[in-house]
This record gives sequence, structure tokens and C-alpha cells, in this order.
Amino acid sequence: MTFKLTVLFLFSCLLGFSQEKATLSGYIKDVENGESLIGATVVKQGTNLGAQANEYGFYSITLPKGQHTIDVSLIGYQTFTFAIDLQKSITKNFELGEAGQDLEEVVITGEAADKNISSVEMSVAKLDIKQINKIPALLGEVDVIRAIQLLPGVTTIGEGASGFNVRGGNIDQNLILMDEAPVYNSSHLFGFFSVFNPDAVKDVKLIKGGIPSQYGGRVSSILDVRMKEGNSKRMAVTGGIGTIFSRLSIEGPLVKDKVSFIIAGRRSYIDALVKPFLKASSPIKKADFYFYDLTAKINWRINDKNTVFASGYMGRDIFGSTVFKFDWGNATATTRWNHIFNKRLFMNLTAFYSNYNYYLAFTANNGQGFKWNSNIINYSGKADFIFYLNTRNTIRYGAQALFYDFLPYNATGTFDNATVKFLADKRYGVESSVYVGNEQKLTQKLTVEYGLRLSVYSYVGKGKAYYFRDTIPNTTLPLESTKQFSKGELIQQYVTPEPRFSMNYMINKKSSFKASYNRMAQYIQLISNTAASTPLDVYTIASNNLKPLIADQGSVGYFRNFRDNSIETSVEVYYKYLQNQLDYIDNADLFINPTVENQLVQGLGRAYGSEFYIRKSQGRWQGWVSYTLSQTKRLVRGISNDDWFFSRYDRTHVLNTSINYDITKRLNVSVNFVYLTGVPGTFPNSKLQVQTLNIPYNTDNIRNNYRITPYHRMDIGATYNFNVAPGARYKSSLVFSVYNVYNRRNAFSIYFRTAPGDPLQTQAVRFSVVGSFVPALTYNFNF
Repeated sequence: MTFKLTVLFLFSCLLGFSQEKATLSGYIKDVENGESLIGATVVKQGTNLGAQANEYGFYSITLPKGQHTIDVSLIGYQTFTFAIDLQKSITKNFELGEAGQDLEEVVITGEAADKNISSVEMSVAKLDIKQINKIPALLGEVDVIRAIQLLPGVTTIGEGASGFNVRGGNIDQNLILMDEAPVYNSSHLFGFFSVFNPDAVKDVKLIKGGIPSQYGGRVSSILDVRMKEGNSKRMAVTGGIGTIFSRLSIEGPLVKDKVSFIIAGRRSYIDALVKPFLKASSPIKKADFYFYDLTAKINWRINDKNTVFASGYMGRDIFGSTVFKFDWGNATATTRWNHIFNKRLFMNLTAFYSNYNYYLAFTANNGQGFKWNSNIINYSGKADFIFYLNTRNTIRYGAQALFYDFLPYNATGTFDNATVKFLADKRYGVESSVYVGNEQKLTQKLTVEYGLRLSVYSYVGKGKAYYFRDTIPNTTLPLESTKQFSKGELIQQYVTPEPRFSMNYMINKKSSFKASYNRMAQYIQLISNTAASTPLDVYTIASNNLKPLIADQGSVGYFRNFRDNSIETSVEVYYKYLQNQLDYIDNADLFINPTVENQLVQGLGRAYGSEFYIRKSQGRWQGWVSYTLSQTKRLVRGISNDDWFFSRYDRTHVLNTSINYDITKRLNVSVNFVYLTGVPGTFPNSKLQVQTLNIPYNTDNIRNNYRITPYHRMDIGATYNFNVAPGARYKSSLVFSVYNVYNRRNAFSIYFRTAPGDPLQTQAVRFSVVGSFVPALTYNFNF
């Protein structure tokens, strides 16, 4: 039986070679700026034989020799149709121009019109930066992370929380890539803004399920953000002056159509605006609180077969005064080499560096003080190949080596003229992986994508390894022994096979059924037992005491389009099962603890739910409505009576609405509305009274036994474009927005205190980060 299946597979793969064939390949780019057009399609007219441009705009389609009529298209751009007598393999590059701006035909997404139906992808959301720009934003500044939080299955703890949560997962379970380099903290200003400068962003893709084999390292999602390559046709300047920060980007060719660059920077100035209105006695009169970032990229098209890219990011948040200082930031650098071996084999080599670090310091008038710093450094090299076997098979394969370098803490305390140092051993890990995957069209209606990723993780020295004895659940593990390891010496190794599978069955031209399964392994987890992540949170890697996090996820979905693909609808159901999920014993000591692993426990997790989505992408009215019904629970030995308990990221009901309307070519208005069930929390249900002291406690020992109040909010925005004439060089717009328009005080957390004036009473106090409506005005320009 196995032999027959193997023969059948080889026959289906090689079926395309029964005739003499030739290959048409090349790049597809924007005619105005030379940017590669990700996802553009090249299709033989009247058939489903076609190819899609990859992440670098490269396409390859193999057809029988002879006469063909070819359509090159991307929604939002004019379709280019041409006839060709294909007698041999040739290279042909295309440049597409944007479609006309008739108000009834405006389209702002960069995909094929029916891709949600025809593609094997599911649980995937892609946002074009033009689409993000039309969403009402906090303080008038568009933001990538806030935009994806309006998509089904994506939530956040609340205002002021870093990152985002996908299908009940923690923020550390999302692999956030900026030009393929990982970003550990994606937020500025404690979560109010992201590190992605919208003027430098080209493409945003969020993958929640059916994750292809080329991705690995996180169990919940992949956020792949691609930065602009720089205008290769002419110099261009884009910027904006906003309520709390301004931004500016410059891009252009160093050698036209061959070498281009982009440099984009931002700096907030809320501290400079506020200080003149503060009293001299105010504790923050001399404080600094701002952020800045700089994004840069250069690419060199050496010839038709070789292109080199180099990009980097640097950003920091500064918050401090004469008595304290707190700053954190990311730095990344990426170099890539695209090489075309032949008409059907494409290669990309990548090397990247990523560094996240933070610093904390306090100084008292008496000379006492405390300083702390920590960092996470990654080095990686990888090779990715795409082999366009024929029109029915596209094979991806590659390998990656990723090195982890952690400093958990380096702290110094000064007490009574004595200095005490707290220095943790650095921790090192090496994650190596190989993968192969094939997208195969089995029939006119059925397409499958299958693959395997094999990851090998090694926890290595130099450093000290701790070994603990088992004890009563939910208590500190006793230290049994320690062992010193030399540099590069193997301490523990884990090997994890990660199978992937997706399928799409086309019911008809307007609807399809999809299913997917993926196993993901994660060798790094966040240590935090607070209600929401902060920049001070520490990561830890898999070790001799902590096993890697493993997640198995299955999804099924029905997709249907209406009105010539202008309205997309989908329903997806998913189930995710997690092993070795990190949790904490009650009253865990996570601060400057060299044996912190004995405060951690690992258990099981499960998340399941349904996601409903409807989106309109053409015409004056555009936008989407999504609703998610879900549940996320954990099971950890010794916690919550050894029973399943709600995860702190569980939100039963989530409703997101984002609508925009073009009143005229100059004026656009938009509105968002969000509703989320409150997150769970562990609240006392009783108290002990000792004289005038109230001691709250939980009699049933259930973790996350209550929920805070639901979160809901409405935002509105309006954009006025001053110059919309075709071919105009200088364009500008004025953006007015109101965040939290009906003044909702959403609870970020609830805490308890003794009632003032009555020591026998206990009060529940709601803490809100944003307690009023927030208006903003931003002026944008480009020329």
C-alpha cells in the first residue's frame, strides 16, 4: 500500500512534464516607486493555471510551449494582459500601475480578488498600509499592532498593555518579525504605540493557524512585517506632525532602478509639551518621558539574478527623572541575498541580529540606590529555497540556526554605603531547524499544502545548571544539586518534529471549505505573573528543568464571497492543545532569583472557539465586522484544586467593527467599535480581620475565579486630503480623530483596599488607564 501511494504521489508531481514546457519568470513591481508587489498573480487566461509573486515579488509559471494569453493582476492595480508565443524559458518583469480612483471602484487591499476563496491559506489576515491608514487611531497616529487587534481572534489585556494575544495565547507566543528579525517588545509608551513606523511599512501579514513549515519558534501566531525597499524611481519625502510625536521618512534611488534606500524616524515630544504647564514643585517637572526610533533599508539589484538587501531598526523608550530612570528598546539588523539559480529555483539567504534590553535605576537623597539591566540577544543565519516544480507543485525547503544569548539580570544595590552586586549567569541556547513543504493542486477543486519542520534545541554552557527534587505541588522545589558546565557544553537537548497540513476544496467559484493542522514548538517563554506584560518582564529558555512549549492546533472553515468578490465572509472553528505551558506557584518569587525555575510549574492548556468575519473591500463603504466566541483554560498540578481554570487571557465574547466611508475624493470618515468580555482575575471571596487589619483570602482556592467588567469603546476619525489631482507631486492631509468617544472608563484591573474612615470595610477599586475621550489632530504630507 505504501509503495502504491508513493508511486501515486510521484506521478501527480511529475504529471506536468508529459508535454514540452517552458517557464515564464521574473519580478512584479509598482510602476510608480519600484516596490515589489507581494501576492500579485500571473495566470493563463481562462484557466486556473497560474503563479503568485513571493515575498520579494518573484514569480515563476511553467506552461506548455505555444500561444498563451496572460493576465498579471493585483487588486488595487490595473490588470496587464498580453499574448506570448512561449517557445523557450524567458524572463519577463512587469510594472503595474494603480487602478483609477473612481469612488465606486476604490480598492485598498493588495491581494487577488478571490484569494480568500482560492488560496490554501486559512486563519490568515493581511492588511495593506493604505487600509491601516483609514482606521481611527489613538492620538491620530496609525498603528500596526492596534490595527490587527481589530481582527478576529486577536485581543489585548487593555490600554497600556504591551503586545497582543492570539486565540488565547500569551504575548510571548507570537513571533513578531521585522524584515525577518524577531522583535521581543513591539510597543512604545507602555503599549500605546508599536515599534513599526507606518511610513516604512509595506506589508503586514498575521498567521493564526495553518502555519506553513517555513515558520517556527512560536505556538500562537506569526506577525510578518515587511518594510519598504525605497523608491527606485525618484526621491520622495513622507511625514506627519501629530499631537504627541512627529515622523519623517526619506526614500529614493542612489542608482535609478538599481539601488534604492529609505530612512524613517520618529520622536515623541509629549514631555516638552507638558512641562511648561507643570508647577516647579511637580515631581515630573524635570522628568523625561519620550520615545524615538529609526528604521533604515537599502537594496541593490546587482543583476537579473541577484539582489542584496540590508535593513536595520533602533528604538528606545526613556522614562525618568533625577531619582529614577527606566528605559528599554529594540535593535535589529538584517542582511539578505536573493539569488535565482534558474527559471524555477529561487533562493533567499538571511542573517540577522536582534537585541532587546532594558535598564532600571532608583537613587535616593541619602545615597541609597538600585540599578538593574537585562537583555536578550539573537543571532541567526538561514537559507530558504522555492522550487516551482510545475504549475501544480511549489516546493519550499530550507534550514535555520538561531543562537540565544540571555542575561536575566545584572543588578547593583547600594545600602548604607555598602554595595551589593546581583549578577545572574548568562544562559545560552541553540535552535536548529530544517523544513520542507509542498503546495500541490491535486485537482481543479482540491489543493493541499503539507510539510514537516524538524527543530533541534540545545541548552548549552557556559554556566551553572540547577537540579531540584520533586515535592508537594504548588510549593517551592528544594534544590538538590548544581553542576558547572563549560562554554558550549551540552546541558539538555530536545528534538521536536512539527508536521503541517492545509487543504482547500473549492465548492464553486464563490465558496470553499478549508482545514488545517499544525504542531509548533517554542523554546522561549515569558516569566511574568502580573496582570499584563511590562517592559521589565524577563524571558527564560528551555532547560534541564523546563521543557519546550508544544502546541497542536486544528482548524476548519467555510469561506464565501458575494457581489463579484467585493464582500468576503468566513466562519472558522479552531481547537488548540498546549503542553508544558509555563505557570507559577502561588506567591512566586521571580525577582533576582538565581533558582527561579523552582518557582515555575508547567501544565496543559486548551483554547477553542469560533470566528465570524465579514468584510467589504470595494466601493465607498469599506471595512469589516468580526465576532469571536472562545474559551481558554489551563490545567496545572497543585493549582486551582487540580482542575481546569480560566487563563487570564480568556475573553468569551469579542466584537470588532471597523468601517470607513469616502464622502468625496477628498473626505473620508471612519468609525471603530469594540466589545470584549472582561478578563479573569483572582479575587478574594472572604477576609480575616485582625484588629484594624483586613487580610483578604480565597476560601475555594480557585485561580481566576472572577472577571473584571467588560471592555467597550468607540473611536471616530475623519481625513481630509488637500490635493487629489492625478500626478500631483505634493500631497497632504489633515486627520482628526477621537479615541474613546463616549468617555468610557474601562477597567484595566481591580484591586482591594480598606475603606477610608472605616477599617472594617473593604473597597474594590477600578483602575483605568484611559479614563476620558482623547481627541487628536495630525497633519500628513508626502512629495
